[in-house]
Amino acid sequence: MFKVIPAIDLKNQKCVSLVQGIPGTERVSLDDPLGIASRWIREGAGILHLIDLDGAIDGKRLNRPIIESIVKNYNVETQVGGGIRSKEDAVELLDIGVDRIIFGTAAINNPHLVKELASEFGSRRIIVALDSKNGMVTTHGWAKQSGFTAIELGKKFEGLGAGSILFTDINTEGLLRGVNPAPTKELVKALGIPVIASGGITTLSDIDLIKGTGASGVVIGAAIYVGKFSLHEALEYES
Repeated sequence: MFKVIPAIDLKNQKCVSLVQGIPGTERVSLDDPLGIASRWIREGAGILHLIDLDGAIDGKRLNRPIIESIVKNYNVETQVGGGIRSKEDAVELLDIGVDRIIFGTAAINNPHLVKELASEFGSRRIIVALDSKNGMVTTHGWAKQSGFTAIELGKKFEGLGAGSILFTDINTEGLLRGVNPAPTKELVKALGIPVIASGGITTLSDIDLIKGTGASGVVIGAAIYVGKFSLHEALEYES
């Protein structure tokens, strides 16, 4: 089943869209993230992709109340990432009803964390984010190279019990210049667990390209915020 997943990136309690994830490059800054969540759900979204950028960048959980409100008040699945650095951070989110948590740097720094949480809460609730630039996975907000490819780390975390991989192509992320499906296709082929793709979606044909890789879903951000197409149109590609 291929899913189209709208992103809600949260910074200073606003919904934003950054260029290449760089603070200060807000292409969009909207004051009502709960209203945005409601809008995407009305248009048919079954899953929301919620990222706490303040948590990721500064370790400050300014957006926790917004995430909690969405989880408690809307009938929608949620996958949440951004600054989840410990078991305590993860359990806190899982306990309020978040469906899936997204580990990034913390998983690479402490792989046992993935195994421990997958064992305790089930693999289905654990996503590992692999953000790749020029073929190598990066960490610490894309600032450092891990020295490993996405395929190498994907296989490792599959073995440790991760339920799925969120693969972001940094070379295309946030630029609205289209996708490069090749890295996603290679990762999908190498793994036995679902791969969700992110980065570069600009047109409806980009969604079709990603669907053709065998990915289980695609995260869409900037394109639906600047009006390249509607979420309703994107959801037509679900199957």
